[in-house]
Amino acid sequence: MSLTRRLLLTSAIASAALLSTGLQAATYPDKPVTIVVSYPPGADTDAMARLFADQLTHRLGQPVVVENRPGAGGTIGNGTVARATADGYTLLYTPNPFTTAPLVMNLPEGASYDVLDGFDPIILAGHQAVLVVAHPDTGIETIDDLVTQARNGPNLSYGTPGAGSPMHIAAEWLNREAEIDVLHIPYRGVSPIVPDVLAGHIDLGYVTYGPVAQLIESGRLNLVAITDPQRSPVLEGIPTIAEQGYEAVQLGAWHGLMAPKGTPEEIIETLNAQMNAILEMPEVIEQMARFGAVPAGGEPAALAEINADDYARLAAIIEELGITAD
Repeated sequence: MSLTRRLLLTSAIASAALLSTGLQAATYPDKPVTIVVSYPPGADTDAMARLFADQLTHRLGQPVVVENRPGAGGTIGNGTVARATADGYTLLYTPNPFTTAPLVMNLPEGASYDVLDGFDPIILAGHQAVLVVAHPDTGIETIDDLVTQARNGPNLSYGTPGAGSPMHIAAEWLNREAEIDVLHIPYRGVSPIVPDVLAGHIDLGYVTYGPVAQLIESGRLNLVAITDPQRSPVLEGIPTIAEQGYEAVQLGAWHGLMAPKGTPEEIIETLNAQMNAILEMPEVIEQMARFGAVPAGGEPAALAEINADDYARLAAIIEELGITAD
């Protein structure tokens, strides 16, 4: 084959590939879209994913369905999406344990995923407060109360939705900064923590707002603090751990929508634009507030930035504290 003919053939193949990608993006979506949630049904992440899936269904003109793939701290579902075809029909809606799970779990080769470069970010959907709650009978109403009891009283315990979760990291961070030793009791998700705090089986819970909102409002649980860097606009008047004397302890929760690496840019742009519009809807803002969450939005780069920042910052903390999911 002559050089000229070879060059023409190469150009034709490249043009066909570009045309195919353009047509795919132009007609997207022409079949149902699946959003994978790496946690069981019923929790905050699942509920918010379904809220967005419902709104995207109306806007995209195709069914957008949520598929739960729980297990191994979220890594099963996350890895499934990482290995999915990058065509915009399999997406991942995830909270920030996405970033920390591979740092604390001893995953076999092929079961993990590349936190920084294995996905294309679509949008940072929102920020969600992480709460420290206690049963009123403990007398713990502030972080000072918690620290005083941990130093002088009987041994305290706290529950989190899993070893190596951001809640676990925040609690152990406080243990170090305050020079206390509150015992960690790991659970499988937030929901099982709540009845054990209410029953006095554990003293404290590090949880999200949705499962405890009514209990806090009715006075059956004390809201001691939030772990976030700043106060939450949907939990007015509740101070952070940092404000209560332990400035280093700053770890909130975020949620984001991602796609497998290599998804056409036009599809990412379409989904980003639709999600930004959804996050401005008053009814969506109201629904998110019920979970202690506030919309974020913006360009895909915002999600990439917060993910990378958490990875760099928390990797050091996890190593210093010796946190594992074992």
